[in-house]
Amino acid sequence: MKAIYGRKMGMTQVFAADGTCYPVTVLEVLPNVVTQVKTIQKDGYEAVQIGYEEKKESRCNKPEKGIFAAANTTPKYELAELKGDEMKKYAVGDVITVDLFKVGDMVDVTGISKGIGFSGTIKRYHYTIGPKGHGSGFHRKIGSLATNGRTNNRIHPGEKMPGHHGNYQTTILNLIVVGVDKEKNALVIKGAIPGPKKSLVTVRTAIKVQHGKKQTIKPLATNVAVAAQSK
Repeated sequence: MKAIYGRKMGMTQVFAADGTCYPVTVLEVLPNVVTQVKTIQKDGYEAVQIGYEEKKESRCNKPEKGIFAAANTTPKYELAELKGDEMKKYAVGDVITVDLFKVGDMVDVTGISKGIGFSGTIKRYHYTIGPKGHGSGFHRKIGSLATNGRTNNRIHPGEKMPGHHGNYQTTILNLIVVGVDKEKNALVIKGAIPGPKKSLVTVRTAIKVQHGKKQTIKPLATNVAVAAQSK
């Protein structure tokens, strides 16, 4: 399994030579610079830490400066960890580019979903709504919070209540890579992915591909570079 870190730029559409339209999401995938290599002996797990997107050295604190100095690279805004068997070959200072993936690869995309704000339990957890009649005093309320058991003197932690809806880590499975443009650092993926525009996402090799149901992409008539530039 391989993985890379990038930024969601928005959605557009591309066309195949026969007129088939594919709704796609364009990702900006700048070079991922390996800043640390995590090992089982030292850290208890295996992964590579990468830095993403340049920033001024004056905006780094001392621990960050030490990380980037050890990797012999310029400071980065984001640090993330990528796991996978194919990531073990990278050493500190190596660069992972967008051409890690090819057209037709099946991928999973992980990001933070859009926040919807403060919501009640009807919207947040799909609780059943109360009677619609005017005589009913119960329409969209939370309902009973009574407990059943030996410790029924309080509301137990974890009870589903109104609160911040959305803004969860979400993974969309089995998407397909439609285009790769190394010159523009663009990765074009069929379908929608989590998060708002400019949010950061992780793209990895799909881990639950259904045998016999692999998608195929017809040759594109739309230039992938043009689609990437439009976003």
